[in-house]
Amino acid sequence: RPICIIVTDRARYLSRFFMKFLIRVLMALLGIALTGAIAGGVTAGTAWYFLSPGLPSVEHMQDVPLQVPLRIYSRDARLIAQLGEYRRIPVRYSDLPAVVIQAVLAAEDDRFFEHPGFDYEGLIRAGSHLVRTGSRTQGGSTITQQLARAYFLSPERTFVRKAKELLLALQIEQAFKKEDILALYLNKIFFGQRAYGIAAAAEVYFGKSLDQLSVAEAATIAGIPKAPSQLNPVSDRKRAEERRAYVLRRMLELEFIDGDAYQ
Repeated sequence: RPICIIVTDRARYLSRFFMKFLIRVLMALLGIALTGAIAGGVTAGTAWYFLSPGLPSVEHMQDVPLQVPLRIYSRDARLIAQLGEYRRIPVRYSDLPAVVIQAVLAAEDDRFFEHPGFDYEGLIRAGSHLVRTGSRTQGGSTITQQLARAYFLSPERTFVRKAKELLLALQIEQAFKKEDILALYLNKIFFGQRAYGIAAAAEVYFGKSLDQLSVAEAATIAGIPKAPSQLNPVSDRKRAEERRAYVLRRMLELEFIDGDAYQ
């Protein structure tokens, strides 16, 4: 019996010791988190103070003219020729079929409708890749950040430009609805072969309007913006097919399509 009492007391002592240790660990982690939050807030505030005066006004983004070609039609309304450096057919969000939207989100930013303009998961991945390899090949940019870069910023890869891109993305998210942001993005970006905007890309590569695209065709087009000159099927069919396979796989993982559609 005395042995049992000693064991019980020791168990209680160990239990109290463990609880104190656990509380200390949790308090330390909480302190680290608070310190990180304060440091992040100070850094963000400093960046905003120094960089925001030089940023353009995003409210005028929809007023920026999109260059479209001169189209020549026959008397019976058939397109004869297009003259100009850019091939572009502006579309509204309501003109975008679901399969096209899903393919673009799978390829570029599947959390687009959830994040506030930047995706912390993407930033963490990019930071981890930078630490491991010393390379900034993974940008972690959302669709909104890409839109900010396409309209207002240079493509240079510097931390200052990245900070400006992030601040602009936050402003864009405040000024526009998600649907308008996606439509602006898909009307602006380059798809290779002089095609600017996704409707022009559908016409250039498949001779179709957006509502006529198959799942595979939508995935092909959605995969191009990552490297327009290299991933379009005219320049490099094999790489375009590999990129299409990736987009289709992501669409399957995100449950945008089922197994039959994927096959």
